[in-house]
Amino acid sequence: MTDIHLLPPQIRRDIVRMVHLAQSGHPGGSLGTVEYFVAMFFDILDIDPDNFNPEISTGEDLFILSNGHITPVYYSVLARRGYFPVEELRTFRKLGTRLQGHPSVHDGLPGIRIASGSLGQGMSVALGAAQGKKLNQDPHLVYSLHGDGEMQEGQIWEAVLYAGAKGVDNLVSTVDYNNAQIDGRVDDVLSLGDLKAKFEAFNWIVTEIKQGNDLDEVIKGMRRAKSLTGQGKPVAVLLHTKMGYGVDFMEDDYRWHGKPLNDEQLARALAQLPETLGDF
Repeated sequence: MTDIHLLPPQIRRDIVRMVHLAQSGHPGGSLGTVEYFVAMFFDILDIDPDNFNPEISTGEDLFILSNGHITPVYYSVLARRGYFPVEELRTFRKLGTRLQGHPSVHDGLPGIRIASGSLGQGMSVALGAAQGKKLNQDPHLVYSLHGDGEMQEGQIWEAVLYAGAKGVDNLVSTVDYNNAQIDGRVDDVLSLGDLKAKFEAFNWIVTEIKQGNDLDEVIKGMRRAKSLTGQGKPVAVLLHTKMGYGVDFMEDDYRWHGKPLNDEQLARALAQLPETLGDF
């Protein structure tokens, strides 16, 4: 079996190459959440890529990507996990591709259950899926990922209020807390204040992963979050990452939220990222 620690640099290579080929996409948040996606799809989630059925959601964990614009990391991890051929990453954002800029169910891409990316909606979807599992007496969990800028959306807080009030304790929602959004620093655009206290006030259990770009720490943190389910409350994870992580000129710079790399920038980025598993 592949050493899980070989995945992050290769996935980062996939991300910058996909966005460069398409000259379109969102590299910043994708690079920052690589360790989270690797931890989830190669350690935490109870899933079976060989028997994916978009019509049946029982018998396995569900993952909902609410901040759907970070498809470069999502698609790379799905491909590397075996949902579809790695070579298909070449088609990212091309005309007629299954790899749309945001996740789409239109063409039946394995691993994708819902179209997402209209920010603020993923929490509601995850909440409904979690309640559905309870109704079906399915012991599996629902996980969702959100951007910190997305927490400025009102619909998020309606869902947070409901999940806490109704004790939806098979839901684990993670916030990618990198303090960067498309228009600037989150603290400058609309500060979230004490996000931990806010979730706790809505009757959630809150845990934090301080080193969100350390794979071992993320695995440990998400295992802890999983262990906190089933206690009468939903679980929130505050995942502290750095936008653009792994490429020095992109790190912690909100301007890379949705900007492609040019040829020279791609060369500089790839020079910092070892090819560990083979490029597509």
